[in-house]
Amino acid sequence: MTDLETRAAPSRAGALRLAAPALAGYAAVRALGLLALFLWSEARDKSAYTLLTARWDALWYVRVAELGYGYEVRLANGDVHSNLAFFPLLPWLERLVAAISPLSYADGGFLVSLLASLAAAWGIFAVADHVYGRRAGVCAVLLWAVLPVGIVQSMAYSESLFTALAAWSLYAVLTGRWVTAGALALLAGLTRPVGLAVVAAVWATAAAAFVQEGRTTGSHVTEAPADRETRTRRVLAMLLAPLGTAGYVFWVGHRTGRGPLGYLDVQAGWRNGFDGGYAFARFVAEKFTSFPAALAGVGLILGVASVVWLYVTGVRQRQPLPLLVYTGVVTALALCASSYFGSKPRLLLPAFPLLLPLAVALAKARIRRSAAVLGCVAVASAVYGAFWLNGSGPP
Repeated sequence: MTDLETRAAPSRAGALRLAAPALAGYAAVRALGLLALFLWSEARDKSAYTLLTARWDALWYVRVAELGYGYEVRLANGDVHSNLAFFPLLPWLERLVAAISPLSYADGGFLVSLLASLAAAWGIFAVADHVYGRRAGVCAVLLWAVLPVGIVQSMAYSESLFTALAAWSLYAVLTGRWVTAGALALLAGLTRPVGLAVVAAVWATAAAAFVQEGRTTGSHVTEAPADRETRTRRVLAMLLAPLGTAGYVFWVGHRTGRGPLGYLDVQAGWRNGFDGGYAFARFVAEKFTSFPAALAGVGLILGVASVVWLYVTGVRQRQPLPLLVYTGVVTALALCASSYFGSKPRLLLPAFPLLLPLAVALAKARIRRSAAVLGCVAVASAVYGAFWLNGSGPP
């Protein structure tokens, strides 16, 4: 799991042709989801576009783009919701779009998310194709598109942007493009706190490569270790990767006057933190105190068990080290956060390598059967996304 197959990547034009079926399928699924949302919203006399661009986190990102940092809301219970909790890359891009076009900040967020979701789909295909082949790559993209909360990929949220940066950073690691991997990890770290997962993947893979080279050199095997330039690029990637996350966290600490732990204080104001899953376990246990809430508890347990099973299956299938490290960190941060339990499916969206075992299974099945399964799930996902976003939606 620590050895990387750094076969040559196809040219950009060749890569796009290779990914075209996956991107076309992804666009079709997302179009279906948006159509369902539009029809459902019209029936409820709501604006589908407002649901996508001007609710929940999308409003916070727009405020950062428009007014900068410093905005906060003090709740009656004493909690302080500060916009410092939101990382800056998406609002920077919203501001850029508004500066060079007649679009508003909210429009810019939607446009960025739209383009980023396609870039994410392409990146997911590139990773899956590199590891398991083209058919698995197409299936992985379609599985990511038909997730029950896949509508978030079309919202003015940062999930699509982060997933695009993470997927292409992982692909760069898999193909030995270390500086590119480090630079993309830096940008991912400016997008969401879970950028730490990309940093961890870069660092773990680079460290494993150095250890492997040391063993090869020490055992006097005739295979030559990486040359000096490759080592330098690997070290540079390790230096670049954490700069985004660390830079923003330290800036927040300076801005709040609370030092390196200032960002944790900001998150505490949102009643969010990392407790190893204790609060989530209590939340699930409380569901079994009544009926039919117990059914939701069973569903949550099955959901968590499925996530764990998919990760263990990835380990057994010997997924490359960077994918396992990245997925492990994303999953741990999502499941072990102490608040916003309803948003955990959304927080797991970037953990696309969890879908690879299912993608491999679908790729081995007959095309007609795989298409039927994905088509049915796509319809169900579109309907659920429209219902969900018109109801409680993502907090």
